[in-house]
Amino acid sequence: MADLHRDDGDASVPLIAPASPRHAKPHDVMGYGGEGHHRPPGEPGHVRTLGLLPLVTLIFFEVSGGPFGTEDAVSAAGPLLTILGFIVFPLLWSVPEALITAELATAFPENSGYVAWVTAAFGPFWGFQEGLWSWLSGVTDNSLYPVMLAANLEIFFPQLEGGWTRVCFLVGMSLLLSWLNYRGLTVVGHAVVTSTVAIVLPFVLLCVLALPQANVKNFTKVDWESVDWPTFLNVMFWNLNYWDSVSTLAGEVRDPGRTFPRALLLAVVLVVLMYLLPTLAALGVTAAAGDWSLGFYGYVAQQVGGPWLALWVVVAAGCSQVGQYQAEMASDSYQVQGMAERGFLPKALGRRSRHGTPVYGILLSSLGVLCLASMSFVEIVTLLNAIYCLAELLEFAAYVWLRVKAPHLPRPYRVPLPVWGLVLMLLPASALLLVVLAVPFVTGDWPTILWTLGAVGLGFVMYPALQFAKKRGWLVFEDMHFDCANVYDRSASGGGSPTCAATAGAATANGHGHVHGVVVVAHEECAPLLQGSGSNGDGGANGAVGGGGSGSS
Repeated sequence: MADLHRDDGDASVPLIAPASPRHAKPHDVMGYGGEGHHRPPGEPGHVRTLGLLPLVTLIFFEVSGGPFGTEDAVSAAGPLLTILGFIVFPLLWSVPEALITAELATAFPENSGYVAWVTAAFGPFWGFQEGLWSWLSGVTDNSLYPVMLAANLEIFFPQLEGGWTRVCFLVGMSLLLSWLNYRGLTVVGHAVVTSTVAIVLPFVLLCVLALPQANVKNFTKVDWESVDWPTFLNVMFWNLNYWDSVSTLAGEVRDPGRTFPRALLLAVVLVVLMYLLPTLAALGVTAAAGDWSLGFYGYVAQQVGGPWLALWVVVAAGCSQVGQYQAEMASDSYQVQGMAERGFLPKALGRRSRHGTPVYGILLSSLGVLCLASMSFVEIVTLLNAIYCLAELLEFAAYVWLRVKAPHLPRPYRVPLPVWGLVLMLLPASALLLVVLAVPFVTGDWPTILWTLGAVGLGFVMYPALQFAKKRGWLVFEDMHFDCANVYDRSASGGGSPTCAATAGAATANGHGHVHGVVVVAHEECAPLLQGSGSNGDGGANGAVGGGGSGSS
C-alpha cells in the first residue's frame, strides 16, 4: 500500500494509520505467516493469485455450474416458459447485475466486495447489513449443493434418498469440500477449471445425440392452469443470480481492472449456453413436465446415449456441485475475512491459515451449511432468494448513488450509460427483485417470511451490539477503512498526489479536529463521497464518510 500522508501545517499526518497492528506486524496478529499470498489485499507483498480463466470458471460456478437445477423450473411451468425464461431472464437480470459487478469490483478491488460499495454510498450501518444479508444468502445457497449431489447420485445409489445414509453423506461431503477450500484459492482455481471441462463435454455429446430425436413441437407446450408461478420464479431467479458474489474475491484477482470485465462477459455467454442448449436437447426428447426432477438429465442421457453417457452426466453433476460449493464457500469465507480486515467484524475472524485462506470464515460458513442441508431443494431456494433480494436492492441503490454523488470515483471499467440510462436498465431487474421478495408474503409462506424478517432483525441488532462491544473493549477490531490506495491513486486531473485514503474513524484528520466516520477524504475530488456527513468548520466530520474539504465535484 502506498505511504499516503496529508500535509497539515508543519505535520504530515498519515491517512493510513501506521500505529494499527495490522500495518505493523500482520503475521503476528492475523496469522499471515509472512508470505505474500498470506497477507490481506493492500499489504506490501500481497500476491493476487486469480487470473482470467480461473475467474471465469469461478463465476460460472457461482451462478450456474451447468444445467443442474433447471429441472424444477420445467416441472413447475413446462417447456415453453422455461425456454423463454432462459432467454429473457439473462437480459433483464443477469446482464445488468454483471455490469454493475464489473464496474464496482474494479473500483473497489478488495475482499469486502459489495460491503465496500454500500458503505461508500450509505455508511457502515448499511454496509454491515449488506454483508450480513449476502453472507446468510450465500451460506443458504451453499447448503443446496450436497443436496443436489445426493439427488444426482440416486440413479446409481438409491440409498441416498433418505435415512442415516443420506445424513452421513451430506455431512461428510460438506466437510470434505470445506477442507479443499481451506487448502487455498490455487487449489480451488485448478479444481473449478477441471470441473468446467468435465461438465461441458458430456452435455455437448448429449446435445449432439439428442438432435436426431428432437421433436420441436415439445418446445411450445404449456399448461397455463397448472403453472406453479412462485416455484418457477424462484428457481429461474436462483439459476441466474449471484453474479456479484465474485466481488468478494476482488482482492485476489490479478489486474482486476482488465480481468473482471472480460471474465464476466465470457461467463455470461457460458452460463446462458450451458442452460439453454442442454434444456432444449432434453425437452426435444421428452417434454412431460411431471418427469422432470433433480437428476433428470442422467435419465435423458441414458435414453439418448446409453449407460455410459448417463454415468458421465452423473460424474459431471458431481463436478458441478463440487465446483459450486467451492466457489460459493470461497466467496462467503473471504467476505467474512474481508469484513474483519475492514473493521466490521472482530479482528480474530480475519485470521488466515498457512495456505492464506480465511480460517474462521470457512468454519462459520461450513457450520451454516450443515444446519440447512437437511431441507429440500425448493425450500432452500425460496429461503435464500428472499434475503438475496434485500441485498441486491441495496446494491442497486448504492450503484446509482455513487454514480450521482461520486462521478470522479476512479472506475477502471465503467458501464457506458448515463445515470438515467442506468436507472432504466435497472428498473426491470428491480421489479423482478420486488416480485420475488413479495412471493412468500403473498402466498403465506411463513418459514420464509420469518427467515427474512429474522435476517433483517439480526442485522439491526448485531451492528449496534458489535459497536458497543468495541467501545467497551470486549472485542478487538481493526480500524474501519478501505484500501483506497488501490482505488484513488491519482487525482481526476492527472496530478501526482493521492486523492483519497481510508483510515480509522478515530484517526486524526487535521490539526483542528477528528473524524468520526469511516473514510477520510484528502482532496476535494473525493468530496462526493461525503454522503450522510456534514463537514464542520474546523475539519471534523460526523457520519459514514468524513472529509477534509468543503467543496464538491
